[in-house]
Amino acid sequence: MKLAIISHTEHYINPDGTVLGLGATVTEINHLLHVFGEIYHVAMLHSGPAPTNMLAYTSDRIKFIPIPAVGGHGLWDKFFMLSQIPGIIFTIRKVLKQCDYFQFRAPTGIGVFVIPYLIAFSSKKGWFKYAGNWGQVRPLSYRFQRWLLRNQDRKVTINGVWEQQPKHCLTFENPCLTLKEIEEGHDIVKNKQLGDDAVNLCFVGRLEEEKGIGIIIEALHNLSSTIKNKIGAIHIVGGGSLASQYKEKSNKINLNMIYHGLLSRMDVHQIYKQCHYIILPSASEGFPKVITEALNYGCIPIVSNISAIGYYIKHNVNGFLLDGLGVASLEKALEDLLSRPNGDYINLVQNDRELLEKFSYDYYNRRLTENVL
Repeated sequence: MKLAIISHTEHYINPDGTVLGLGATVTEINHLLHVFGEIYHVAMLHSGPAPTNMLAYTSDRIKFIPIPAVGGHGLWDKFFMLSQIPGIIFTIRKVLKQCDYFQFRAPTGIGVFVIPYLIAFSSKKGWFKYAGNWGQVRPLSYRFQRWLLRNQDRKVTINGVWEQQPKHCLTFENPCLTLKEIEEGHDIVKNKQLGDDAVNLCFVGRLEEEKGIGIIIEALHNLSSTIKNKIGAIHIVGGGSLASQYKEKSNKINLNMIYHGLLSRMDVHQIYKQCHYIILPSASEGFPKVITEALNYGCIPIVSNISAIGYYIKHNVNGFLLDGLGVASLEKALEDLLSRPNGDYINLVQNDRELLEKFSYDYYNRRLTENVL
């Protein structure tokens, strides 16, 4: 079987001709070769050097089909995307003719015209993978895409379980772990404990207000000196145009905050192995892969109770759900968790380990075969 994947995933081409794509997506697609004989990935080609979180495909059975990098919030960005619609649709149409199935990865800017095209003009078998927050009201373009997906017949895989969920919208875990990584995580967790004055924290994501990095910095600043003395290091992984501003604010806290920039998937896993808690006070998420990856290595999530997060992370069982999206809520959670004894941390780390297998690539491929294809 041949699969066409259509997405906004950023790609780069190295001077030696190697194609590199966003590491998390590329890893997932590499594992889909256990289901499909060939995969054609129609996705966006960017110029310039590849960031460090990019990864190469593992097989020549995966073909990268470039489309222009479109999207953005500015007026010029909108006009440019409009001008590229005919070419993008032509490329998609051409690739679909060669394949047995398609997967469209939503939500994304191109979804406002690609989803209608697939619904109205393609008879090809396929499914839509909606990785965002299924209940999110804004932006309107995402709301429009969900409305389209609810009112068509092909399968849609979504995060979590929702009220009045249509039968063709299937709850699916977002795969992010190999069975070998789950086994490695199990061994690490058996020996992981809190240090007396070296509890390590981390944040992994885009450095922007919507993802909560500003809330983290302010909450850390407000902590009592007794709690601050328990913190060893805070690892910040991710990039963004405001990174320098956040670094400047962090310098005033008098804590060991380490900004790593973008890292490869394996390097991020090394951060999780060092850390005890991952902090994600985000206002906009589906169910981030980083939550499961961190949990696998004994890095307990302190997360917003939004979207599908509360479906998988149970408060005081395998993580900590914030009771709000503000600084006060995170400050309260940190004061609580950093005051707890080692035994409490061990209970959190060792609870609900069987959940992790649902986020393995093997489990995802099996469910695709049984419920989607």
